Amino acid sequence: MRFFNKNIHFFILLLALLAAVKHVFILHDLFNFTWNIAINDAVCNLLVISLSVWSIMLLIKAYPTKVTLYSYSILIAFAFAFLSTFSEVQLLNWIVKKDTNSTNYFIWLRSTLPIRFIIIWIFYSWMSTNAALRKNMQALNSRFLQHNDAAELLKEAELFKLRQQLQPHFLYNSLNSINALVMISPDKAQEMIGKLSDFLRGSVKREGEDIISVNEEIVYIESYLAIESVRFGDRLSVSFEKDYSEKATIPPFLFQPILENAIKFGLYGKTGKVQISINIKEEDNTLMLTITNPYDINYMPPKGTGFGLKGVGRRLYLLYARTDLLETSNDGQNFTTILKIPQNHV
Repeated sequence: MRFFNKNIHFFILLLALLAAVKHVFILHDLFNFTWNIAINDAVCNLLVISLSVWSIMLLIKAYPTKVTLYSYSILIAFAFAFLSTFSEVQLLNWIVKKDTNSTNYFIWLRSTLPIRFIIIWIFYSWMSTNAALRKNMQALNSRFLQHNDAAELLKEAELFKLRQQLQPHFLYNSLNSINALVMISPDKAQEMIGKLSDFLRGSVKREGEDIISVNEEIVYIESYLAIESVRFGDRLSVSFEKDYSEKATIPPFLFQPILENAIKFGLYGKTGKVQISINIKEEDNTLMLTITNPYDINYMPPKGTGFGLKGVGRRLYLLYARTDLLETSNDGQNFTTILKIPQNHV
């Protein structure tokens, strides 16, 4: 099909020549006209129709609006059919009149004018409406591409906004912790500043990436947990269970806000050690990240912006056009968040 579209002008020319040859043989073999008359009739017919079709295409292309385009195409088809029939008769009168056997031919020509007109009109109508349809399709395709580009730009802008909003939550908490540690434990404050600097440097490197390996994300998360361990000391314990292939991938900046949410709700109101479990496994072309943290409805942190999980859910929808990739549940003692990432690797 692509080859045909690429060479459509060649095929049209070939069909026109074949039609002209068939025209000649019909006039000679069926109506017993001389070769000279048959060839002149076919050549004149081909010449007039070719010029008319070319003119119709130009007029359709130059039509400034889609309004009444199809009515316009039928109208010009009728006008050119009449003009073609008249022009062809005049041209044949001028060329064929010198032939001594032309008397019967001109009688036949006048008797077939209505049929010629109808056939030419039908052909022109088909060509003109087809050209009008192609013009409308091109306009619709162009408009679709414009809308698609605009939607893609809007999507990218929203994704960028969401990614920019994720980091400040963690950064504000870290700076507040550093502020508190400066007076009571300068060494820990200095350690936390160093780890935070390394973490933010890693964030900048990942900013332009749409997808990264899970192993790379784990390194990033471990850097994040190193900062949190300075904040919470021995109170925070995080365990990992891993069962995924080396090719597993994940969009950056999705895992951290979920883990940050688990730490926030798991540690608030508790003085003892808190265990947060992370299970990462791959099954059925889907990467499953399950984060479980303690949950006590009687000890809830102050209500924040609520952006963390909401922002992750929105990013997942923009990336995969699905609303079932983020699930949460609680049994009164533990809160579980499940993140699903579709995998495209083989």
